[in-house]
Amino acid sequence: MKNIVTIGASSSTNSINRKFAYYAAKSLTINCDIKELILTNYEMPIYSEDRQEIDGIPHKAMLFKRYISDSDGIILSLAEHNGSYTAAFKNIYDWISVIENDVWSSKPILLLSTSTGARGGKTILETAHKRFSLDYIYPIPSFSLPNFYDNFSETDGIKNLSLNEEFNFVLSKFQSILDDN
Repeated sequence: MKNIVTIGASSSTNSINRKFAYYAAKSLTINCDIKELILTNYEMPIYSEDRQEIDGIPHKAMLFKRYISDSDGIILSLAEHNGSYTAAFKNIYDWISVIENDVWSSKPILLLSTSTGARGGKTILETAHKRFSLDYIYPIPSFSLPNFYDNFSETDGIKNLSLNEEFNFVLSKFQSILDDN
């Protein structure tokens, strides 16, 4: 059984990215245990070198990183705020990046984004893909779902046939990487 961590990179209680990441994990055709990391459970002081030197690394950052390290794969769906990471995600990312240089613990990653707009968070998806792919040991499949409420149903999944086909292709690439490990 594979252990999959899902992260909806938003602090919204109704995060569509959280729903989308979990949907992707449930869509895998392998036997897996899903651990959803909800960002509001990992709220910490804003990262700074001074704070780290004075107080050390927060326990919540260590715990978040442990879940990443103990997983077999990560499904991360990024919300986009003003063309960048959400503040909640960026802060956690900053804290876990000082624990270990290999932020994602060399685990296969499926990188997603969605939004209510026509671009589906593509700007942050492209930024994150470029950043996370630097010297990464695995290719990082990625997919953006535009117009979330038009194209997604919690009961039926992705309603648009061509988007669903593209999503399943990307999901199969991620699953293939998982299967090889």
